[in-house]
Amino acid sequence: MKVNFVIPLRKEMKLIPLFLFLIIFTACKTSSEDGPSKTSSVSSPGNVNTIEFFLDATGTPHYLVKHNDKVVIDSSSMGFEFKGQNPFKAGFVIKKTTEKSFNETWEMPWGEQRSVINNYKELFVELEESAAPNRTLNVYFRAYDDGIGFRYEFPKQDGVDSVTILNENTQFQLTGNHLAWWNPGDWDSSEHLYYTDSLSEIDAMALKKADLAMSHIVDNSVLTPLTMRTSDGLHLAFHEANLTDYAGMTLKLGGGDYLLTSGLVGSDRLGYKVKRALPFVTPWRTIQIADKATQLIESRLIENLNEPNKIGDVSWFKPKKYVGIWWEMHLNKSTWDLASGKHGATTANAKRYIDFAAKNGITGVLVEGWNTGWEHWIGFDDRDGVFDFVTPYPDYDLKEVVRYGKEKGVELIMHNETSAAPRTYDKQLDTAYKMMKSLGIHSVKTGYVGPVLPKGEYHDGQWMVNHYQRVINKGVEYQVAIDVHEPIKPTGLRRTYPNLVSAEGARGQEFNAWASDGGNPPEHLPIVVFTRMLAGPFDFTPGIFEISLKPKPDNQVNTTLAQQLALYVVIYSPIQMAADLPENYENQPAFQFIKDVGVDWEKTVPLNGEVGDFVTIARQEKGTGNWFVGGITDENKREITVNFDFLEAGKKYEAIVYKDGAKAHYKNNPTAIDIEHFTVDKSTSKTFKLAEGGGFAISLKLIK
Repeated sequence: MKVNFVIPLRKEMKLIPLFLFLIIFTACKTSSEDGPSKTSSVSSPGNVNTIEFFLDATGTPHYLVKHNDKVVIDSSSMGFEFKGQNPFKAGFVIKKTTEKSFNETWEMPWGEQRSVINNYKELFVELEESAAPNRTLNVYFRAYDDGIGFRYEFPKQDGVDSVTILNENTQFQLTGNHLAWWNPGDWDSSEHLYYTDSLSEIDAMALKKADLAMSHIVDNSVLTPLTMRTSDGLHLAFHEANLTDYAGMTLKLGGGDYLLTSGLVGSDRLGYKVKRALPFVTPWRTIQIADKATQLIESRLIENLNEPNKIGDVSWFKPKKYVGIWWEMHLNKSTWDLASGKHGATTANAKRYIDFAAKNGITGVLVEGWNTGWEHWIGFDDRDGVFDFVTPYPDYDLKEVVRYGKEKGVELIMHNETSAAPRTYDKQLDTAYKMMKSLGIHSVKTGYVGPVLPKGEYHDGQWMVNHYQRVINKGVEYQVAIDVHEPIKPTGLRRTYPNLVSAEGARGQEFNAWASDGGNPPEHLPIVVFTRMLAGPFDFTPGIFEISLKPKPDNQVNTTLAQQLALYVVIYSPIQMAADLPENYENQPAFQFIKDVGVDWEKTVPLNGEVGDFVTIARQEKGTGNWFVGGITDENKREITVNFDFLEAGKKYEAIVYKDGAKAHYKNNPTAIDIEHFTVDKSTSKTFKLAEGGGFAISLKLIK
């Protein structure tokens, strides 16, 4: 039987011109209950990736994945373990399979690019146990040219209104001992360094005693996104999409040669991983597949597997650069708390930052430490009830700071640190966000430093996933954009909730100021681009100019100044901080790049790169036609050639290049920088020398 139907226009489609949409070719083929085979398959629109699904002799579901007809994920089983019910494992029969094709173009209200093509073929499999009570389970498989995704659906069951999941046993059977860039599957923190090992060498348990504000490693597992490269150069990145009312997934090693198995973050307090009322769907399990590393950056698979914009117009949020009272705390110049006598968040200091921002065309100011409670937060078990999210310290006049900022054209970014005591935050959410709206504040940086209270809950567990979602929803209600630190990992929800604008979720800049292990090594960011950043925007806080960190002689930033500039292009976030102290930018010609660089992009073009080694990215700014290029390297110096063939034909551009000086080196001469000007067009090619830990940044202004 063949059924053709038209998909109704979704809400988000009203937000952009209809001519952008190529939708509406949806063809379905359905197999009857009497006649489906035990093997079904679906291939991506370009026949690049193929998913095969089958039941083995015991009725256990399996899938495998091929890329250009070569198996990249071998036969892998699927199943669940429940509390109070028999597991979903064997004894299934295929009731029905349905195929469909889908193609649309949707628009990002802000992002790495304006238009996103969402083109896939889907296989929907309906399973039923052959023995009583004949429970059912459905699986959606979607094949894209840049990867695959699949998710489970738990339909309504006779006599059962909910399930309590103890384990999800989704396997990923790899075909060899691939090289992996990984960090441990910590239930509480994503702020570990990345390591480079073959799969057989990964030992996450060796990092169990990490020196972090929060950490909980329970087995030899890794976080996602997990990126690996096969012996023949194929790149695979494993993650998940649309993590909603479910536990975050790690990937457990062991149980077979080169086998990964889904490991859900649990609740020690409640004794399970997930509890859901029927019916429901799980997050998507995703694999981005690329012949070369730069294609991972181009992939929009994670966003495409999320639902369209549910909140409508978000023009009240403007992508921006910002400065703030933050880095000075990490340098021990000031503190978050009032009692120390070195309080940073004073009215006078906030106005100083506002003046600097206004002078330099920067439209946002973040103020941390403004509200009461900082004397008793990190390290205390009785943190519940400590922070007040509407009451400022007596030396900080919130309303006056907001008024002064508006007068200068600078918007305050609110700061809400919860100290991982989310019940306290939940109680004040409505009051705090109502206050923000009344003051005309449209963005907030939230934080969750420390082990979660109540004890037995973890940052990546279902209980916290639902808390983070409540905060997003409250932001929708009061038109507040959310930048989450110590977050649940991004899984593309920014498409559905565009007020979720950025997140931390990896070792940020602050580790350079106080980590006992020497901070982030030069390879850190060339790894992050191909791992964490595949999940979504990253609030790294670049732009440190005083790299030697004189107030803290045992620490330094392990990059050159030119690389700090390049990070504004290489690392994507719709909010980008000029993180250093205002005085460190004064009389610095290189600061011009930070003033010029865009934050919202028409398109993104990865030019070259290898995981952990180097990467160069070009981005075109929305509305101006200007381009910006950033390139970074690891601890090795290298030459990188940029072909400017991404530029528009027939146009010329004024290029301003900020590059490592002849004797630059991230350790002993990090601030050596050369600035040069020349004209380029589509035919131009230039080679740049990058110092150890170095980089280059280019602004390309269209000559009209």
